Amino acid sequence: MSKIRLHGTSSGYVEIAPAATASNNTLTAPSTVGEIIAKDAAGAIGVTSVHTTNVVATGTTKVGAAVTISESGIEASGIGITVANINGAKVGGRKNLMINGSMIISQRYMSAAVTNVTGHVIDRFSITENGVDEQPTKQQVGITTGSAPHRLGFGKALRITNGNQTSGAGNADYIFLRYKWEGQEIVTSGWDYIDPNSFITLSFWIKSSVAQSFQFHLRTLQGTDYNYKFESGSLTADTWTKVIKTIPGNPNLVFNHDNLEGMLLDMGPFWGTNYTTSSPTMETWGAHSNSDRMKDFDETWYTTNDATFEVTGFQLEVGTQATPFEHRGESEELALCQRYCYALYLNNGDNTGIQGHCFNTTTMRALYRFPVPMRDAPTYTGNSTICRVEAADSSPDFALSAITVHRDPISRPVPYIGMTVITSGITAGEGCLVVMRDNGGRMFFDAEI
Repeated sequence: MSKIRLHGTSSGYVEIAPAATASNNTLTAPSTVGEIIAKDAAGAIGVTSVHTTNVVATGTTKVGAAVTISESGIEASGIGITVANINGAKVGGRKNLMINGSMIISQRYMSAAVTNVTGHVIDRFSITENGVDEQPTKQQVGITTGSAPHRLGFGKALRITNGNQTSGAGNADYIFLRYKWEGQEIVTSGWDYIDPNSFITLSFWIKSSVAQSFQFHLRTLQGTDYNYKFESGSLTADTWTKVIKTIPGNPNLVFNHDNLEGMLLDMGPFWGTNYTTSSPTMETWGAHSNSDRMKDFDETWYTTNDATFEVTGFQLEVGTQATPFEHRGESEELALCQRYCYALYLNNGDNTGIQGHCFNTTTMRALYRFPVPMRDAPTYTGNSTICRVEAADSSPDFALSAITVHRDPISRPVPYIGMTVITSGITAGEGCLVVMRDNGGRMFFDAEI
């Protein structure tokens, strides 16, 4: 009959007696799920198999001869560590599915405050308004040194400063900020968007001069439109707050592998009741309705003259956790933005980059190449600053706005476009270029979604 011999020692504790020989030092558990090895001559107990729910180690844990796990991390000496994913998402590549989430690129207006314009004041983020008595001011602004987002590396924000809405909050009034994704950005993200157990996480920083909650929604734009409503939660006035929302997939979502609009994010500061409802279903996907975009807004911000609304640090990533923000260098962020907008600012004597040949005595034709191929054929806008065609025989002065696009390639993305200048005084067959004749020139090429 087998026995386990226990004995006392001079120190007063009870132990399993050390085995006499190495071949007899194993105690097999009745369930056969593992083996417990008795203490050896050096005082160590070896375990070849343990099935447990929780293990707490107060020091370091050694795995084999090379891997040590401690509070400081995992150290592997001379071997590789295989990681299938982090936060349920891919390990390599860009994790942030939003471009210019840190608000550092503002090609169209730089840091100027603008009121009588809408659209993309900050690259990739558009601002739209309706029914206002006084237009709000929009601007890229600096973030106060020492504030919570600044300590995390954020130096810029987008600010909307309200006008004086003297007639109150109209049902059809709105001021909102919007971001759009291409369909292919969602398809290739790694998010299994039709699986309710697959998630994306949105995080951002928000600040308002008025203490209230603001409303948001995600909306899909391919197949049948679906909508996911959420809110910021109550904000403390003039205090930066980080908002985190984890969003599941849904079997009804459809995205195409193309460069068209696939999904958008709309956010306050205000939508009138023509577009909202008082008690919608929050934080779940549902069929989109234009009259049920979001929960009814608190009107306090909209009816407060010069109220401010600021945002920065937008990150959308695959997984259930909001990981630290993926900061990118200015040049890298600018290149990503230039797929959608290319802006050029010019002074007297600068080459516009339009170089070609004199097709005849009144027409110059040229190819204009972009530093980054653009999402689609762009629209061109030039201002009234004067320039001219320079060649052996130069043209009279004309405005940048007189230059037109005569052709774009059928390939997408678009690496170049053909441009035409109708002028006079030039000689057919000569090489030529367009050069500025005054300061303040602006050329915009826009291929936003």
